[in-house]
Amino acid sequence: MSNSTYQCLEDIGRIQLSENFFFREFLYSEVAISHGIVNKPENLNMAIEAGQSLCQKVLEPIQDRFGRIHIRSGFRSSEVNEVGNTKKLNCASNQLNCGAHIWDRADSEGYIGATACIVIPKLLPYLKETNDWPSLAWWLHEHIEEYADICFFQNNFAFNIRWSSNPAFKKRIRTYTKNPDTGCKKNLYNNGVVHPAYGDKTAEQRFEKIVLI
Repeated sequence: MSNSTYQCLEDIGRIQLSENFFFREFLYSEVAISHGIVNKPENLNMAIEAGQSLCQKVLEPIQDRFGRIHIRSGFRSSEVNEVGNTKKLNCASNQLNCGAHIWDRADSEGYIGATACIVIPKLLPYLKETNDWPSLAWWLHEHIEEYADICFFQNNFAFNIRWSSNPAFKKRIRTYTKNPDTGCKKNLYNNGVVHPAYGDKTAEQRFEKIVLI
């Protein structure tokens, strides 16, 4: 790595996106490191704008409620994401990830956005004992007004959460791990439609267990 590349990454990493989050923690990528790729934005201004909205409107409220959150994956350059997708390293295509993990490119409709994959350490003991990630999903749905998409995974109950500038974005709660309440992997919520297993419950009843923690 050249000195100029190092200086560029250092400068980007010092950019404060919100009260508690700096760009540096979103740049780390195992795909980039293992393949010798520099993970930095081509369009820095767009990446900052999208990252600020993600951090200020989505991540800060989560951290305010549950304590420090751990960033598993954040910004990906289009090159890093393409390698991750081609080599089947848990990265969706560039087309699907623009305006998501690829913060510095707008989506197919021209809207910017940003995604982070996070873990909430405070909740891990409860989640590992109960597998009750749906309560967390419903809490996020009711309290994080500007999320666009949530997707849960099995390892450490990590989940992707996305902000999008598209005001008409169709909100979804998806999962790649089995839902203990339903025994399936169907969406909990999709553009106003609630999974039938939760249809007879109030919003508070859907996340009541998580509020006790």
